[in-house]
Amino acid sequence: MSTEHNPADHSTETPVDDHSVFAERRAKLTELRTHGVAFPNDFHPTDKCAPLQEKYDAFTREELETMDVHVCVGGRMMLKREAGKKAAFATIQDASGKKADGRIQLYITLDKTGEAAMEAFRHYDLGDILGVEGVLFKTKTDELTIKVTQLRLLTKSLRPLPDKFHGLANQETKYRQRYVDLIMSEDTRRTFKARTAAMSSIRRFMEDNAFMEVETPMLHVIPGGAAAKPFITHHNALDMQMFLRIAPELYLKRLVVGGFERVFEVNRNFRNEGVSPRHNPEFTMMEFYAAYVDYKWLMDFTEQVIRKAAIDAHGTAVLTYQGRELDLSKPFERLTIVGAINKYAPNYTNEQLHDVDFLTKELLKFGVKPFATSGLGALQLALFEETAEAQLWNPTYIIDYPVEVSPLARASDAHPDITERFELFMTGREIANGFSELNDPEDQAARFKAQVEAKEAGDEEAMYYDADYIRALEYGMPPTGGCGIGIDRLMMLITDSPNIRDVILFPHLRRED
Repeated sequence: MSTEHNPADHSTETPVDDHSVFAERRAKLTELRTHGVAFPNDFHPTDKCAPLQEKYDAFTREELETMDVHVCVGGRMMLKREAGKKAAFATIQDASGKKADGRIQLYITLDKTGEAAMEAFRHYDLGDILGVEGVLFKTKTDELTIKVTQLRLLTKSLRPLPDKFHGLANQETKYRQRYVDLIMSEDTRRTFKARTAAMSSIRRFMEDNAFMEVETPMLHVIPGGAAAKPFITHHNALDMQMFLRIAPELYLKRLVVGGFERVFEVNRNFRNEGVSPRHNPEFTMMEFYAAYVDYKWLMDFTEQVIRKAAIDAHGTAVLTYQGRELDLSKPFERLTIVGAINKYAPNYTNEQLHDVDFLTKELLKFGVKPFATSGLGALQLALFEETAEAQLWNPTYIIDYPVEVSPLARASDAHPDITERFELFMTGREIANGFSELNDPEDQAARFKAQVEAKEAGDEEAMYYDADYIRALEYGMPPTGGCGIGIDRLMMLITDSPNIRDVILFPHLRRED
């Protein structure tokens, strides 16, 4: 019988020698191999733990006895407790629970399960994957249980699971060994099930509103569609430098030129930038584009997308994030950049906020050195980021971004120095970015040239000149609005997760060595 720690027994919480346990389990596997197939693949469960709990837990012991419900389940053994020489209990876990665990208790007995199976079970270890057949009943404590008639070992677990009551204590280990985290943590499983529910909601909502889901290239000859530093790679067969995409925007707008009037894509972007609780170099975005709409329509629609996703994944649009209420049920506030500074940093005068020299000196106090090419709008935006952005807890659209920092957005007809652009902030972080698209090819070409000049002046995140995109615009793109939603950051809010790594199954980390 295994000498490893049994988490069902509080009295034996002693340190485990993982090396000796691993050796012991390998010896058991070697013994299994001598008796035939060690990893059988002919067991096919017909039932799942959670649906069995939902369907039969309300019945009494007497009712279950008369019903004679035969079941067949498979799952990982998470608990094991022997009750003398003739009986034992175990709990197995499968993936069937929608929000809570998919678990059910097993009752293994000498008379019903058989002597050979009973003896084999004594050598099974926590983490082993079992195939079980039996009849449902309830114990004296009214716990729904399977009285086991057939028991098989399907997969031998060689590595011991972490202690049930402590789990993976090291947060980095949880990210690095997500497979173990998922086995042990119901909270982690719940987070990613909520993410899947939210993503399904988003896709349904887009399709219900006549958007077509598409896929565009991940390898770009020219990185475009955002101001970001790209990852660089090399295509051997074509002998050319390529970039992992920083955004799908320019390809999606090419599709609008081609006549697909409503398109969206959910996929990865890659940006060779810092790693933090809010940033991962590989992240998920949804971008969508619709012909014959403007940025005001986009704000209304984006609000609906986010609200519906929260309700479908969480059950309500009123969330709690890190102990504080986040209400997505009300109309989102809208403020200009200067309006937001006035509201959240009211110590500045209107004259100061429109004085380039003052703004430049003020930003230096925050450790921000503006580019020599930065104009008034860029300086105001930088001050907003330093003083007001972190205070935008409730959903807030910041609107009317300057042209110089919005190279793909349409300029306002009434105010040519600003664009019809917004960014959506919640809990002090950006969630979405959208605008009325610039569809004037000559204006776009001039904006690209300005970006090239900025890059030559030292701005690594400035855009490249994309001649093919200009050519596409020259065929004519209808008036269009487009928006990108940061899916990972949105999922942080929906699942009340403090770190972006908590909502990415396999986040990027430094090498273990």
